Amino acid sequence: MEPDASIETSSMIRVAVLPIADIPPLLFRDYAAMLLRHPTISLNSISSFYTEHQKSPFAHQPWESGSLRFKFMLGGSPPSPWEDFQSNRKILAVIGICHCPSAPDLRSVADQFAAACKSYSSSLVQRCFAFRPGDSQLEEESIKGSNLILFPPADRQTQEFHLQTMVQDIGASLLMEFEKWVLQAESGGTILKTPLDSQASLSSEEVIKAKKRRLGRAQKTIGDYCLLAGSPVDANAHYSTALELTRLTADFFWYSGALEGSVCALLMDRMGQRDAVLEDEVRFRYNNVILHYRKSFIQDNAQRVSPLSFELEATLKLARFLCRRELAKDVLELLTATADGAASLIDASDKLVVYVETARLFGELGYHRKAAFFSRQVAQLYLQQDNKLAAISAMQVLAMTTKAYRVQSRTSTEPSNDAGQTHTDGGKVHHHSIVSLFESQWSTLQMVVLREILLSAVRAGDPLAAWSAAARLLRSYYPLITPAGQNGLASALMNSAERLPLGTRCGDPALPFVRLHSFPLHSSQMDIIKRNGAREDWWAGTAPSGPFIYTPFSKGDLNQSNKQELTWVVGEPVQVLVELANPCGFEVMVDSIYLCVHSGNLDAFPLSVSLPPNSSKTITLSGIPTKEGPVSIPGCIVHCFGVITEHFFKEVDNLIIGATQGLVLSDPFRSCGAAKLKNAHLPSISVVAPLPLLVSHVVGGDGSVMLYEGEIRDVSISLANAGTVPVEQAHISLSGKNQDSVVIVASEDLKSALPLKPGAEVTIRVTLKAWQLSKVDPDAAGSKGVPGTSGRQVRDGSSPMLLIHYAGPLTNSGEPQTAAVLPPGRRLVIPLNICVLQGLSFVKARLLSMEIPARVGETYTKLAQFESDGTDQTNSTERQTDRFMKIDPYRGSWGLRLLELELFNPTDVVFETSVSVDTENPSNKESFSHNTSAEFGDPKTRIDRDYTARVLIPLENFKLPILDGTFLVNGSQNNGSSGVRNSSFSEKNIKAELNASIKNLISRIKVRWQSGRNSSGELDIKDAIQTALQASVMDVLLPDPLTFGFRLAKISIDHSAEQNSLERADGEVNSCVSGDSIIAHEMTAMEVLVRNNTKETIRITLSIACKDVAGENCIEADNATVLWEGVLTGITMEVPPLEEIKQTFSLYFLIPGEYTMLAAAVIEDANKVLRARARSSSSDEPIFCRGPPFHVRVSGTA
Repeated sequence: MEPDASIETSSMIRVAVLPIADIPPLLFRDYAAMLLRHPTISLNSISSFYTEHQKSPFAHQPWESGSLRFKFMLGGSPPSPWEDFQSNRKILAVIGICHCPSAPDLRSVADQFAAACKSYSSSLVQRCFAFRPGDSQLEEESIKGSNLILFPPADRQTQEFHLQTMVQDIGASLLMEFEKWVLQAESGGTILKTPLDSQASLSSEEVIKAKKRRLGRAQKTIGDYCLLAGSPVDANAHYSTALELTRLTADFFWYSGALEGSVCALLMDRMGQRDAVLEDEVRFRYNNVILHYRKSFIQDNAQRVSPLSFELEATLKLARFLCRRELAKDVLELLTATADGAASLIDASDKLVVYVETARLFGELGYHRKAAFFSRQVAQLYLQQDNKLAAISAMQVLAMTTKAYRVQSRTSTEPSNDAGQTHTDGGKVHHHSIVSLFESQWSTLQMVVLREILLSAVRAGDPLAAWSAAARLLRSYYPLITPAGQNGLASALMNSAERLPLGTRCGDPALPFVRLHSFPLHSSQMDIIKRNGAREDWWAGTAPSGPFIYTPFSKGDLNQSNKQELTWVVGEPVQVLVELANPCGFEVMVDSIYLCVHSGNLDAFPLSVSLPPNSSKTITLSGIPTKEGPVSIPGCIVHCFGVITEHFFKEVDNLIIGATQGLVLSDPFRSCGAAKLKNAHLPSISVVAPLPLLVSHVVGGDGSVMLYEGEIRDVSISLANAGTVPVEQAHISLSGKNQDSVVIVASEDLKSALPLKPGAEVTIRVTLKAWQLSKVDPDAAGSKGVPGTSGRQVRDGSSPMLLIHYAGPLTNSGEPQTAAVLPPGRRLVIPLNICVLQGLSFVKARLLSMEIPARVGETYTKLAQFESDGTDQTNSTERQTDRFMKIDPYRGSWGLRLLELELFNPTDVVFETSVSVDTENPSNKESFSHNTSAEFGDPKTRIDRDYTARVLIPLENFKLPILDGTFLVNGSQNNGSSGVRNSSFSEKNIKAELNASIKNLISRIKVRWQSGRNSSGELDIKDAIQTALQASVMDVLLPDPLTFGFRLAKISIDHSAEQNSLERADGEVNSCVSGDSIIAHEMTAMEVLVRNNTKETIRITLSIACKDVAGENCIEADNATVLWEGVLTGITMEVPPLEEIKQTFSLYFLIPGEYTMLAAAVIEDANKVLRARARSSSSDEPIFCRGPPFHVRVSGTA
C-alpha cells in the first residue's frame, strides 16, 4: 500500500527527483521546490516538443483540454513488485538536480547521474538539471550529447521559466515513449505477472489459463498507459475490453484493477465535475472493485502475499472520494471496515499506511478524537522499531494528537485574545480555555499520551520535546501521580535540561504555579493624581492611581468597572505581588523569576526563591519603567529545571475557576494550604514621564508624637524633592479624623520655597493640639493606673493627615502645552501619628453662687448702655478679691458665681494649672460686658500624681440683656433648627435654644496646664461646664422680666459724674455706695425703680415693703417702727419696653438700725414668654416678680 492514494492516483506519472554530486540539502530543497510547482502540464503546452514518428495509438488524445500529471518522488523510491499490475507505480522518469559550484567536474556529474538511473529500470526519460554553472562549465564539450541540462545563472523568475520549459520537454518525451510501449504491447506478447501468481511449475491447464489471461492483462496495462498519457477515452475503451476478458478468465484481481482504471478514466473525462449521479456510479463500481479484490483471495498465498492490501486501499480511495460532512455516515462505515481489516495485514508498513490514511480521513470529517486514536496506532508501530528515525516519526505523530486530547504544547496553539472575557465569582463560567484544557474524564488517557510523547522524545534524542512533555504531565496531572512518579518526572526534566544549551526557552511551563496576587497601592508619598488644567484646584474631583476600587481619600462609585487604571512613572521602582505554589512532593528551586513585559518599556529585576514540598509563597517582583506608554504584564518569566518558561496569569486564573466549577482535578494553591484569594484583575497600566517626588520626615523624631490630652506642641516636617522634576505647584489640606487637633499649618513656608528643585528641601511647622480621649475608649479605660501606658490611644485612623497636592511643570521635555494631555500631579499623605495619653481627668464640676444685698445710699443704680464701647477703670484702692464679686445690674445685689472643677492626676508627671477668662464679647447683643480679657494672678495649682485638686473658675455676669421670644428664635436658627417659631415656649424648647449662649460662655473660660519645661496644653472643660450649668441655665443666662432698685430721691448727681464713679472695669454698674446717709427721726425721700427687660409693655401692680433685722414687717404691724408717706401697695402702672419707671415715697425711721427694702409686683395679662420664664403652665395663674433685698442702715438715737 502507498500513502496519499486516491482514485486519480492511477493517472499520475511518477518522477524520481535525485540529488546529484555533493549538493547542499538546503539548495536541493530550494531547487526541488521550483520543480514541485509544476505537477500538471497541459498537452497543449507540450505540442511544440512532441514529434509523431508514426500513427499514435491514442486516437482520442484531448490536446486542447487534456494534461499530464506528475508525482515527484524526492529522493526516489524502491521498485514495487506490483508495477505490472498498476503502471502508475513505476518510476517512469528520473530527474537529477546538481549545484555546479559544488560539482566543478560535469563529466563526473553525468556519470553519477547515469549510475543513479540504473536503479530505475522502468524509467523512460532521464534528465539532470545543473544549476548555476560557471563560464568554463558552459563551454565544456564533454557533456554534449548527455542528459545534462545546464541552467545558467539568472534571477528566480527566469530560472523558473527555464525549468517549466524543461518539464514540458520531459512531458513530451514521456508521451512519445508511452506511444512506443503501447504499440509494442499490441503487436507482441507481453508477460505480466504479480506476486499473486504461483511461482511453481505450471501444469498444461494452468499454462492455457495463463495465455488466456495475458490478453486481458495486456488490455488493462494499455489502459493504464492511456491514463498516464492523459487520454481517458482511449483508456476507457481498453479497460472495457480488459473487463470482458478478465471476467471470462475469472482473473478477479486484474478485473478489479481494470475496474479501478475505468473509474479513474470516468473522473478524468468529467474534468472535475461532480454530481449525485457520478457519485452513485463511482460508489457502485468501487463496491464491485472491493468485492472482486476479496474474491481474488487465495488461501495458498495467504502466508506469503494477499490482495487484502489492495482491497483496503480501494476502500480508502472510495472513502477519500466521498469524504465530506454530508456523507459522513458512509465514510465512517468504510473507515471502520478498513481499520478492522488492517489487523489481518501481514506487512507492518501496510498497517502503517492504513492507520495514517484512516486518521487523515477522520480528521477531514472533523472526528478529531478518532483521528487521534489511529494516529496513536501509527505512533505505536513506529515505537516498535528500535531506531532514532522511527522514534522521531512517532514523536511527530503524537504531537499531532495532542490537540484532540487537549494536551497540546503552548507553542502549537494560536494565541487567543481573552481580554474581553469577564466573569463574576458567583456565576458559572465556561471559558473555552478551561473546558478545552482540563477534562477530568480524559485524565488517564491524556497522561498516557504525554508519557508516550516523553518516551518517543527520549528515544529520538530531542531533549526539548522531552522536557515539554514532562512539564505538561507534571503540571496538569500532579494529583494523579504518586510522589515517586513526581520525582521521576523531576529527574526527567533535569536530565533533559542538561542536554540543552544554557538559556533554552520552552513554551510549556512546569512548576511552580504562578498567579497574580495584587498590585500594591502607591505608598502615601507616591500617589498620582490626574491634573485638571481648567481649574485652579487641579486635584479636585480626582482619585489616586491604584488597582483598588476604594481608597480612604476618595468617594468613588464602588460599582465601577473591574478594569482599573494604574499609573507608573519613568525611573521610579514599581512592585507586583505574585503567589507561587508547589503542590508536589519535592522541593522546587526557582533559579530566577521576573515580570514578563511584552511592551518592552520596563526593566524587570530577577529573584530566586526556593519552594518546599506542598507549599506556597507570596513574593514581590519589581522593576523600573524605562519609557512612556502602556505596559503589558501578562505573566512572569521563570527559570526553573534548567529551562526558561513563560507563566501566564490568565492560565492559572482559568485553572482556579475550573477547579471551582469541577472541571479541573485540583486547585494547586488550595492544596498547598494557601488562603482563598479573590481573582485579581490585571489593571490598565500606563507609564508617564518623570514627576516630582516629595519625601517627608518629622524633624527630630520617628514620626510619632506622644501628647497628653489638650497638649499643644509644634512639629517640624521636612519635605525634600527626591524626583528629577521641580515642584512648581503645591497645596496643603487636612484629611482624616480629629482635624481640629491641627491648629496651625505654615503652608506659606512651602509656597515661598517654590519652585522646589530636585534635591532641595524645605521645612514647615505644624502646631498640634491633642484631642480629648473618649470616656468609653477601651484603650484609655484598660490602661488607667498602669505606669507608662496611662490612657494611650492606639486605634488606627484616629490621627489627622496632611495632604499635599503638588505638581511639576505643565509641559514635558519642551513639548507645547495641550489642554487635553497634562502631566499628572501627585499627592503626599503625611499621617500625623499622634499618640494621645490621658492627662488630667475630671472627677466632678459644680456651680457655686452667692448673693450679698446692696445698700441704699445717696447714689442709685444706673444700667450700662448697650452701645457703650468704653472701658471702666477699676478703683486703685479696690481689694483683689473684689474683682470676683460684681454687682448684678439687673438684680441690684452683689453676686459671686464660681465654677468648681475637681481634677485628678492619674499620670506619672506633675501638672500645674492656671485659669483665665476671656471676656471678649463677639456680639453686643449677647452681653453687657466689654471687650477685655482677665488673667488671674493667683498662684498656679499643683496636682501631683494620684492626687486630686479643685480649681475655681470665676463666672462674671453672663446674662442675656433682653428676655424676648424673637431673640430666642434667632438663636435657634443659628443652630440650624427650623425657621418657623413654635408658638409654645416650653422650658425644654427654651433650653435647647440657649445652647449657643452656653457655648459662648464656655468658650471664654480657659484652664491651661504645664508639665515640666516643654509640655503645656489646655484642658477641654466644655462638657464639664455645660453639665454644671445645664441644671440652672434658666437662672444663669435668662434675665428676670422685671428688675427693681432703690435710691434716695434727694440726691441728684450728674450723669457723667455718676458713670465715672460707679462703673467698674468690666462694664457692670454699682447700684449703691456704702456709707451712713439716713438719719433716724427724719423724713427720707426714696425712689423705687422698675425696669422692663422685655420688648413688650408690662402692666403690673407694685408693692413696697420694709423689714427689720428679724424679718418682721415694720410698716403695717401694730407696733410699726417706720412711718411712710405716699403709696406703698397696690400701685398700678405700665412699664414701657426696655425702659424703667420710678415711684417716689418717703420713710420716717423711728429706731436706728438695719432695715431691708423689698419691691414686688404682680404682672397682669402675662404673655407666653413671661409664663415660660416663670415656669407657669396655666394661663390663669398670676405671675409674681420680687426684687432682691436692699439694705438700709439708719443712724441716730432712739
